[in-house]
Amino acid sequence: MNDDFLPSSSGRGAGSEGLQSRAIAAYLGMAIGDALGSTVEFMTPREIAAEYGVHKSLVGGGWLNLKPGQVTDDTTMALALGESILRAGKVDAHAVAHAFDQWMRAKPVDIGNTVRRGLLAFRKTGDPKMPPSEHDAGNGAAMRVLPVALATHAQTEAALREGCRAQAHVTHNNPLSDAATETLALMLRDAMQGVDKAGLLHRWAQPLVVKHPEFAFRASRQRLNPSGYIVETIQAVFQAFFDTDSFEECLIDVVNRGGDADTTGAIAGMLAGALYGAAGIPWRWLHGLDGGVQHACKQQAIALTRL
Repeated sequence: MNDDFLPSSSGRGAGSEGLQSRAIAAYLGMAIGDALGSTVEFMTPREIAAEYGVHKSLVGGGWLNLKPGQVTDDTTMALALGESILRAGKVDAHAVAHAFDQWMRAKPVDIGNTVRRGLLAFRKTGDPKMPPSEHDAGNGAAMRVLPVALATHAQTEAALREGCRAQAHVTHNNPLSDAATETLALMLRDAMQGVDKAGLLHRWAQPLVVKHPEFAFRASRQRLNPSGYIVETIQAVFQAFFDTDSFEECLIDVVNRGGDADTTGAIAGMLAGALYGAAGIPWRWLHGLDGGVQHACKQQAIALTRL
């Protein structure tokens, strides 16, 4: 493994890490959560327990028959988004749409139906904004939002929200998707700047639930088997994130719920990476992640924090 961009964990806690280090950890956390969750995507908790006991290793497989440490569209779309931001110097809807179109033309290992529909529409019309739709409340815009949080880390909240919508509406133009995606980006930005878990809860998670009660995640402690619906995704991620005390616990909790586990894993991984920092990520998972993806995540995290 190339450790050039990872700080030493010797004698250091996550709280001592700076913005760039936490940005790298968020990117690596996203990719690790994606790779970990892809193995058990579409399975139920009972099926996971029967086959793996507790799933906690980067073993690949799953319905996509991936190699150990290989990632899915969650990570590769985020990297495509990040590249578009770096080329344009900002979050630009046309640049994002072109980058996503090139990503789709490269035949990714997986692609969601809403994403495919949005990109095919862009090819026909050249318009990087899908019309509003109550049927587009999937988690595709949220899973790839990390680059926006990094690129706008020194800008206003309004700029961050605008950037979130510019990238989201290429494929997902829905108020619940927007609310969740913007909340995640704001939580990521705060976590990378050192805000603790209680602060993230009070500043962003609770206000999201107040404004959109569908997202309530404290009302039931039942372990959800989340679908790709953004509400179920956020409920599962928030339950795992706020009720565990380490990066490892958070990811194991969320992926063992099954369902859309690569996406819940990716979102929980980026949040937990930003919060706990590089020192909190287990070395066995870092070593097990695809080397090319690992390098791309580190390089892009650094470049985006320098915009």
